[in-house]
Amino acid sequence: MRTEKPAEKAKTRQFGAKRGTSAKTDDKPRRTYKRKSEDHSEDEKPRRSFKKRENDNERSTSVRKFGAKRTFNKPKVENEEAPRRKRRNVTAESPILSEIVARRQREGRFAPQKQKVLSLTDNEKQGLVRLNKYIANAGICSRREADVLISTGAVTVNGEIVTELGYKVKPTDEVRYGDKVLQNEKPVYILLNKPKDYITTTSDERGRKDVMELVRGACKERIYPVGRLDKNTTGLLLFTNDGELTKKLTHPKHGIEKTYAVELNKNFANIDLCALRQGIELEDGIITPDEVAFYGESKRDVGITIHSGKNRIVRRIFEFLGYEVVKLDRVVFAGLTKKDLPRGKWRFLTQAEINILKMTIK
Repeated sequence: MRTEKPAEKAKTRQFGAKRGTSAKTDDKPRRTYKRKSEDHSEDEKPRRSFKKRENDNERSTSVRKFGAKRTFNKPKVENEEAPRRKRRNVTAESPILSEIVARRQREGRFAPQKQKVLSLTDNEKQGLVRLNKYIANAGICSRREADVLISTGAVTVNGEIVTELGYKVKPTDEVRYGDKVLQNEKPVYILLNKPKDYITTTSDERGRKDVMELVRGACKERIYPVGRLDKNTTGLLLFTNDGELTKKLTHPKHGIEKTYAVELNKNFANIDLCALRQGIELEDGIITPDEVAFYGESKRDVGITIHSGKNRIVRRIFEFLGYEVVKLDRVVFAGLTKKDLPRGKWRFLTQAEINILKMTIK
């Protein structure tokens, strides 16, 4: 008699197991995927927090106004250099030295300035200037254009044509471009409204006030007054370093006109006015003004225009006619006026005024 075997349990494959393998019947627990708790262990790193930091090193949360500059905290430098200490004035700290220095200054004795010692080679090189730079400093053209003038033979030095580029000239050399004598510096033209009690000279042995004090520091170039004005005469006075222009402005053959406002000690008679217009003879020749007329309401005020450059000519004209000049003011010089130029002040001429000044020379 055939006995039936008990039915076997259906074999099932566990999820994730390979095909052909039977299911495990062991009692091992299945893998579970539980979410980690919020509590972290000491070995685990905490998650990054995006919360606002609240410590002293945080940036300022204040609102910057529109247009205000950004300010940054400059980090401290440990080895930052200390500010330099001022040099001690030993003379001021010592009463004995201060007394000695003060006594020497009262006596006019000053410590001699130490001169810089130059070698013979430096002395020889001192004053030598390249010809193209010399021409450029004279205001003719640029250095590159000056090279063209030199190479074409348009420039002469001491009467000889120089075509060598890089040729050097001395301050005593005469450099000509055409008929014009050039000078080794930029030409400067300054107009001064001279006040009273200043003499027209570059220096005075008697210590009187001179006109150079009024224009001192105006420019680095050395300038000179064109012509002269008496100590008590006020008005326009031109300063320049243009020697060629100075000769033309002061020479009588060029006929530079000058207009003066004269105030007399009494009324100017009509008969004297007519005589002056016809011309009067002084000890050094006949003088005929270009124009004579009254200005203002008083007949003591006379305007006179002349082109003569003789010494004290205006005062001598009226003294010859029996009048005394109380005030004398030069209001026009070679087409230049003192408009917007207060007494005792100076200014540079504009390029238009320089052109007018040169055009007035015949």
